[in-house]
Amino acid sequence: MQCEGDYFVLVICLSVAIIHAETSCDDCYKFPELFMLGSSTASYQIEGGWNEDGKGVNIWDTLTHDHPELIDDKSNGDIACDSYHKYKEDVQLLKDLGAQFYRFSISWSRILPNGRDNKVNLAGIDYYNRLIDELLANGIEPMVTMYHWDLPQPLQDLGGWPNFILSEYFEDYARVLFTNFGDRVKLWLTFNEPLTFMGGYSSDKDFAPAIKSPGIGDYLAAHTVIYAHSRVYHLYDQLFRTKQRGRVGIALNINWCEPATNSSEDVAACQRYHQFNLGMYAHPIFSTEGDYPAVVKDRIARNSAAQGYTVSRLPLFTPKQVEYIRGTADFLGVNFYTAYYGKAGEAGDSPSMARDTGVITIQDPAWGLSASSWLRVVPWGFRKELNWIAKEYGNPPVFVTENGFSDHGGLNDTGRVHYYTSYLTEMLKAIHEDGCSVIGYAAWSLMDNFEWNRGYTEKFGLYAVDFDDPDRPRTPKESAKLVAEIIRTRQIPERFRED
Repeated sequence: MQCEGDYFVLVICLSVAIIHAETSCDDCYKFPELFMLGSSTASYQIEGGWNEDGKGVNIWDTLTHDHPELIDDKSNGDIACDSYHKYKEDVQLLKDLGAQFYRFSISWSRILPNGRDNKVNLAGIDYYNRLIDELLANGIEPMVTMYHWDLPQPLQDLGGWPNFILSEYFEDYARVLFTNFGDRVKLWLTFNEPLTFMGGYSSDKDFAPAIKSPGIGDYLAAHTVIYAHSRVYHLYDQLFRTKQRGRVGIALNINWCEPATNSSEDVAACQRYHQFNLGMYAHPIFSTEGDYPAVVKDRIARNSAAQGYTVSRLPLFTPKQVEYIRGTADFLGVNFYTAYYGKAGEAGDSPSMARDTGVITIQDPAWGLSASSWLRVVPWGFRKELNWIAKEYGNPPVFVTENGFSDHGGLNDTGRVHYYTSYLTEMLKAIHEDGCSVIGYAAWSLMDNFEWNRGYTEKFGLYAVDFDDPDRPRTPKESAKLVAEIIRTRQIPERFRED
């Protein structure tokens, strides 16, 4: 293979070089030559302009307006960071960081107000064209997420993701995106964290659309999303890839599960945790055999029968569909934050995914705290997770599409500085010492924003945003200065290195 020209050809060559390199760690704190560093956001969390210029209503508009009690501070994303109007300022923040790429999501409702492609909102097309052009003019590569949780409300009115027809509608939406932006966008993610947003169909107290159908609605949603992803990949292959020369992946989230003991039961429990939380989506796409993991299919089928169901609560792919889905990704996006100890046991409603999984998770009180109840600082879990993925799926190219730390605000964010340096150190060990093919990293998040059900009570940003000021001014935190230094020097600063 000639290691020149197309970016991903270069990345593959880099990955091969890493895998076959000696394990000397002289450069363990340095980033490989082609490694990409940047930051991430999501449309509903930062844009605002919720009803401007022809945008339609999405499920988070509906949830926050109709049920503000589900948001910790009863807030919403109507204005958020006002990035709809301040996108040029945000691009300048990225340039100040030295970011090589910017991962952002497109609001489906801003492009297709009714969710269907018979009505395209040209003002929405114009907005994203301006953003993409501004990024490229400043030397920043756009990475576009097609869906980051903000389903158009008219499609939810049809049942949302549990309705399999949405796989067809999502392909139609993707066609609009490829047609209008694919000449300049070369990095695409179909979905962000289906594991998380499928939870919107298992609880009426959490993510939009807040429908309580655990162990049923969430599995139906997962089934649709996996097939929708594969349809978009094949669409790109058939109609756009030759001319546009981009790449299509999916962003999946997972926390590391460390067996609470070395018993075979706890080891198996953590394996189930991985297969239910990551494998449900990754296995059909990235494994050599395709389809859902066997343990997922078997446990859900067995539990369904015991609960009196005639067929499994998890819909099954046909052999033709298994083959159609298998291999439909050019890279894997990984969102990683924390870790748990896992032990065998049952928890959760019957039915529910939690009960089907058969794992009880706990966190060590000694692990560092963040402002999020679920997020403790466990950098060694990051390295272990990257190694698990490499072993399980043949070491695919991995973009770390999210990684970050929450606090309650303030510019002297030493907790976040420690988080980034410790996690990046473990990631570089996974690359240099273990041969994991990690090719890029995006810090979550570029700026403080609307954190879903937590509202504005938790801050993940490199830049602080003053939400009490109508102008929403941005101010760099110490972590922004750190990330800028890391990108500029392409290494972990010596003062943060391990002895």
